[in-house]
Amino acid sequence: MNRNTRTLVVVGLAIVLASLASYGVYSAITRIPVREVAVAERFMVVAAQRIGIGGLLGPEQVKVIAWPATAPVANSFTKPEEVVGRGVVADLLENEPITEGKLAPKDGGAGLIPTITPGMRAISVRVNSVVAPVWTAANTFVDVIVTVNTGQEIISQTVLSAVKVLAANADNSDQRRQQGQTAETSIVTLLLTPQDVERLTLATSQGGITLALRNPLDTAPTETTGARMRNLIGGTAPPPVVKTVAGQRRVVAPPPPPPAPKQKSVVIYNGPNKTEQVIKPCCS
Repeated sequence: MNRNTRTLVVVGLAIVLASLASYGVYSAITRIPVREVAVAERFMVVAAQRIGIGGLLGPEQVKVIAWPATAPVANSFTKPEEVVGRGVVADLLENEPITEGKLAPKDGGAGLIPTITPGMRAISVRVNSVVAPVWTAANTFVDVIVTVNTGQEIISQTVLSAVKVLAANADNSDQRRQQGQTAETSIVTLLLTPQDVERLTLATSQGGITLALRNPLDTAPTETTGARMRNLIGGTAPPPVVKTVAGQRRVVAPPPPPPAPKQKSVVIYNGPNKTEQVIKPCCS
């Protein structure tokens, strides 16, 4: 085989192999499933930074980003001027879409006032023992416990349950967090019905208030008979009595325990002195 023939064979073989390789690559590409990529066809106003409840939106706190038209967000905004100047009634995270439900009405202002639900009232109370950093955040729920000294005994009982916290002033400084200290709260603003506002006002005038943090998913009312000092020190409190009234379970306070039997004593006179001696039962 001469040189020209060998050259033609090598070139032909290269063409065949290249054709086979090209066909294999083409077949592999055609078997890849088609992937649809969402293309932004609209824009949405989002928070440019974290904005806490009660804040007032400014131009520097919002921005407009591209958003896929296939995943619209209900009650959202497309123009910054639609949200600037309105109060925030729920915490906004960075890059979170701003919706109507998280803003106060136009000209409603900022602060806690727009967060008060129609028909409800906001009341601030001073508590004597609240030590928990998570309570400084809004939208947590607590039970209100009052401790009262009736003159005859000291009673501690839950008077309100599942109460929403609107705000709380606390020392949450970076220095306290770095030292591992908790936030100490003294004034807490609660969201209550007008009737519960009256009950809480009466409770604060009679004794100290303590708050107990609860799971927000636990909405069942707290029903107890309260704790009494005589039961705390002298023995176990009798179990509560549960009755069903009009289809609802109610806890009825048990009757007070019978008084302890009076001990017998003998009065001994020794001249002008008088002493009283308790008679002890004789041993068998």
